[in-house]
Amino acid sequence: MAAETDQTKKFYNLSPAARLARLIAETGLSGADAAALSGEGGLAIDAADHMIENVIGTFSLPIGVARYFRVNGRDVPVPMVVEEPSIVAGASFMAKLARGTGGFIAHTTPPEMIGQIQILDLSDPASARLKLLAEKEALLAEAAQVDPILLKLGGGPRDLVVRLIEDSPIGPFLVAHLVVDVVDAMGANAVNTAVERLAPRVERITGGRVLLRILSNLADRRLARARVTIRTTDLAFGDFSGEDVRDGIIQAWAFAAADPYRAATHNKGIMNGVDPILIATGNDWRAVEAGAHAYAARDGRYTSLSTWGQDAAGDLVGTLEMPLAVGTIGGATRVHPGAQASLRLMGIDSAAELAEVIVSVGLAQNLAALRALATEGIQRGHMSLHARQVALAAGAQEEQIDALVQRLVTDGIIRIDHARAILAEWSKEDHD
Repeated sequence: MAAETDQTKKFYNLSPAARLARLIAETGLSGADAAALSGEGGLAIDAADHMIENVIGTFSLPIGVARYFRVNGRDVPVPMVVEEPSIVAGASFMAKLARGTGGFIAHTTPPEMIGQIQILDLSDPASARLKLLAEKEALLAEAAQVDPILLKLGGGPRDLVVRLIEDSPIGPFLVAHLVVDVVDAMGANAVNTAVERLAPRVERITGGRVLLRILSNLADRRLARARVTIRTTDLAFGDFSGEDVRDGIIQAWAFAAADPYRAATHNKGIMNGVDPILIATGNDWRAVEAGAHAYAARDGRYTSLSTWGQDAAGDLVGTLEMPLAVGTIGGATRVHPGAQASLRLMGIDSAAELAEVIVSVGLAQNLAALRALATEGIQRGHMSLHARQVALAAGAQEEQIDALVQRLVTDGIIRIDHARAILAEWSKEDHD
């Protein structure tokens, strides 16, 4: 039997260098991008010093590549920066199952972000609201002057919505929402600059006092949606029939749909797929997290962001809808070599494309977690990967790691004290 080579081995059985070499062969990734992704040509300390305050160095996390993703008919290798075991493997396996029905179908709404202007000290808030709406076109025209490049790219102010907050700890006040199409940017800088520009004029029109003027991270006008169908026959494994797995996934989702305690963990599983790509591409993962969880509670009760059911053929169908304010220009993406390389690895040309990939991976990661929970339990899937981390932390040498992982899993005790006890036992045997 011929020995396996790097060309014939499965991706996960390769060394990190060989995985990178295969990606270069598959995608045409440049040497500079490959170096950035490997960490050799990553963020320079001088660049880091200009990104945030009081820089003392840089901090590394593993970057892996989720395989098998097909989004809107296009194959996409997905870079994921994450420290938790099983996320990359789980997403990849679900993406492989999804290929049987063509992969993920995703789309986005226009990239419209909201800037809020809080207006206080109004004797008649209702009348002040009408005055602002009467001046809407003039206010939008003024906001449009803030960023001529944005206008040239087809973006700019789209609407002005004025809300009356009647019940608050300080009494009634107005909030004006400036809606801006930010094209391929995340949009915080453009929107914040625009609402700052409008504040004095808003005060003159209303006679009130503007306090806060800032972007909202509840980007509910900038949604990403993904849908996937998994054949029931492809869900079967071990002693679990496809029908049992399908029904278990739907029943597990129903728990999250009905109960906020379960929904919080369910949605965290979605973000396990979303956040690593945001980090890999230099996007603001905290802003997306805030928007996602706020959107999950938009009807007054926190619930699941995804839905799962079955179609007329009895196959599993999942959907995910969530705000995704992401950019492919500006911010950390512009200055971080790894972020730029990640976008090129995926072949991403626009923020919409990036959002479509991210929401698809979020749905895949959700499916991976539900499948594990509904069948053999979440711990079993994590066990061997977690055991490897424990083995390393316990001080296992390279030649001991695989054997120690196997022993920890067999014993069912994945703890560092147990790993150290095994290593001590082996050391004693070697010296006897």
